Amino acid sequence: MDRTATRADRRQRWVQRAERVRDAFGLVLVLVLATYVLTSLLSNRGWSAVLLTVATSVTSVVALTSSHANPRLVRSAIWLSALTVVLAAIAAIAGDRIWLNLASVVQITLLTIAMGAVLRRVVTTAEVGSRTILGAISVYTVLGILFTFLYGTVERIQGTPFFEGVPHPAGSDFLFFSYTTLTTTGYGDLVPGGQPGRMLAGLEMMIGQIFLVTLVAGLVSLWRPGEALRRRQEKRAPN
Repeated sequence: MDRTATRADRRQRWVQRAERVRDAFGLVLVLVLATYVLTSLLSNRGWSAVLLTVATSVTSVVALTSSHANPRLVRSAIWLSALTVVLAAIAAIAGDRIWLNLASVVQITLLTIAMGAVLRRVVTTAEVGSRTILGAISVYTVLGILFTFLYGTVERIQGTPFFEGVPHPAGSDFLFFSYTTLTTTGYGDLVPGGQPGRMLAGLEMMIGQIFLVTLVAGLVSLWRPGEALRRRQEKRAPN
């Protein structure tokens, strides 16, 4: 009985902690933007990669919790995130890229699952509000970060420069290229040197445009600012 009560108590504490950040897509967006800034300023090598891994891990876990994901999935994400931090630390100590490649693959997978959970929460919500819009913007912003990590991983695996005429691109180069591709701005200063880079860039363009035109634009058209506040005021008003 004691063990059963202890497990029930732990489960209840977990639920209470999760409830505090449910639908907190504003917090998710802040973490996504913090990850964007760190990716812009730091290189995805050495101990800088460890810091980037920590930032991405926190973003993934908070995104899963905010989107009402299954507690088992959240716990699994926490353990996998801890594993990626350890792998990144091993890569920083040993100077072996294979550990960082493994960490990057797991991080990309975790972040994709987390944003999929956020997207599912956004499209299944009964009422479009500010949190819903923030969730959609978070997913769109993360697309650029995901492709940034993907481009960097491709370069490390293929062993040749990813961009034409840029033998040693920095992490900020991948990030800049990813967002100019996602938004179809296309300055043309950074161009993939071959496959699979060009294929991935084309895929990012299509996903970015489809996401903006179909989901974000549709949600904004359905958003009625102040509607929820008005209903709460009507409920409080005396009959």
